Parts: sequence; C-alpha cells; structure tokens
Amino acid sequence: MEEMDLQVDVLIPTYKPGRQFGKLLERLYGQSHPISRLIIMNTEERFWDPSWEDGRENMQVHHIRKSEFDHGGTRRKGAGYAAGDVLVCMTQDAIPRNRDLIRDLIRPLMQEKVAASYARQFPAGNAHCIEAFTRGFNYPAKSMVKWRADLGRLGIKTYFCSNVCAAYDRKVYQELGGFVPRAIFNEDMIYGAGLIQAGYGIAYAADAQVVHSHNYGCREQFHRNFDLGVSQAEHPEIFADVPSEKEGASLVFRTAQYLLRLGKPWLLAKLVAQSGFKYAGYRLGRSYARLPRKWIQACTMNPGYWRGRR
Repeated sequence: MEEMDLQVDVLIPTYKPGRQFGKLLERLYGQSHPISRLIIMNTEERFWDPSWEDGRENMQVHHIRKSEFDHGGTRRKGAGYAAGDVLVCMTQDAIPRNRDLIRDLIRPLMQEKVAASYARQFPAGNAHCIEAFTRGFNYPAKSMVKWRADLGRLGIKTYFCSNVCAAYDRKVYQELGGFVPRAIFNEDMIYGAGLIQAGYGIAYAADAQVVHSHNYGCREQFHRNFDLGVSQAEHPEIFADVPSEKEGASLVFRTAQYLLRLGKPWLLAKLVAQSGFKYAGYRLGRSYARLPRKWIQACTMNPGYWRGRR
C-alpha cells in the first residue's frame, strides 16, 4: 500500500476544550493528508461546544463522565471506534505546526516492522526557558527508529512514545491488544514497551511537528511525577530493568549548563526546586503501595483513579 492510500483516524480525549482546541481542529482539517475520521472522547458533555461538529461529518463525539476517564481505558475505548489503517492519538493542546503533520507522522510506518511513530514537540511562545530546553532535550532535531537492540544504549528512552501526537499501525495495535484497560499515566510508553519486546520499532519523526508545552510549578511537577512513579510501579515487568533516574539526572545537568550559557544563573534555584519536587513525587509514586490512602489522595494528579481501590 502506498503512503497516500493510508486511511488515518485521529483520536483525541478532551476535557473542557477551549479556544486552543478550535485552532487544533482547523489545522487538522487542513492537513495535506486528509483524516478519515476524528474520534473525540469528551469528558463531561456540558463542557462540549456542539458548533465544533458543524460541517465535519466525519467527526464522532462520545461523551463520558469524569469518573469514567482513564488514560489507558478511555483511549482504548476510543480506538475501538477506529477503522483506518493508522490510528493517530493526540491531546487537545497539541497544535500542528504545519499542514504536513499527518503526512510526516505516518511516513515512518511504511518501513518494515515500524509500528509506531511520534512527533517532535516545540515549546509554545509563552514557555519558560527551562520548559523550552526540556522540549529540545526530549525532542531533538534528528529522527530515529528505536529497536529492542537499543535498550543497552538508550535504556528507558527505547520505550518512549508520546500520545501528545503519535501514530500507530492499527493492525499491529489490534494484534498486541492495544492500550492497557487501566492506567493512571504512561499508557503510551507501556504500549511502546510491548511493541519493542514483540520485535517492532518505534520511530521518532522529527519532521512531524506540534506545539505543546506546560509551565508547571513545583506542586504540579510533584503530582505529575507521583503518577509517573505509580505507573512504573504497576508495571515492573517493563520498568524494573530500565530505571528512569539516570535520564532524569542527565536532563537536570544539561539544563543547568544551558542556564549558565544563557547568562541566567539565578534560575538554577528554580531548576533545583522543580527537580527536587519531581524526584520526590516519583520516588513516592514508586512506593505508593506502602503509603496510607490519604497520602496517595494528596499526592496524585488523578484522584478518580483510586476510587474503589484498596
């Protein structure tokens, strides 16, 4: 099958989408490679603007309650509505930089045994310099394909694949069972690990580009990394042999060097504080099974995930 013949379905979970989401829709529907259907998994119908559906017959909107949302389960359910050759997952705040995003994102899937690809993320104009550097560190200018043989060299980054903007061979997705039914976080990386272990490759498509960044404070970094730690603790079969600490330490060191080169040494205090909150959240998340329930509820970014659990 030729690249131009691939049918592409796009899946986006939404919650209180605003003006930025309207911009995302405009750019998606202006892509050089058309999308076959757009599947929206919207949390809480009262926050949805029906006018977004006007003139977009291939848009499917499925409303769920906030208590039903799950990072893995909601995407898994949305993927069940797809019928195309390729499933593209995005978040509501990822804005295509140009009209060739879909084309450049799915192109690596034409390579033999490459079953996933993810886009390069650029910081928004209002991104703080530490956040902007982090985007460049995690999403460099050079494309690559990662295989199981790269685990010794890349470690945990071998499994990395971001659902901020990622494409999946839907046939392989179905064969491997798709996203996990329940995940507090990291559903993309968990699936990516399954791909790698099954002998498939994950492409980083640097030519496929979106604008996406967050100016998180220390508290938000703590909560986010607590959930990250939980997701890794719940899947020791994936993460036990590829710890994240080395990669995190490398990012802190490189960021500190960048701030000094930039002539802003006073931002080192902010970097140290944020890094400390990240690490504390991550370590607590990895040890969540030993924490009292009230501590977990105070630490998590997703309290609904814990309802009904001991």
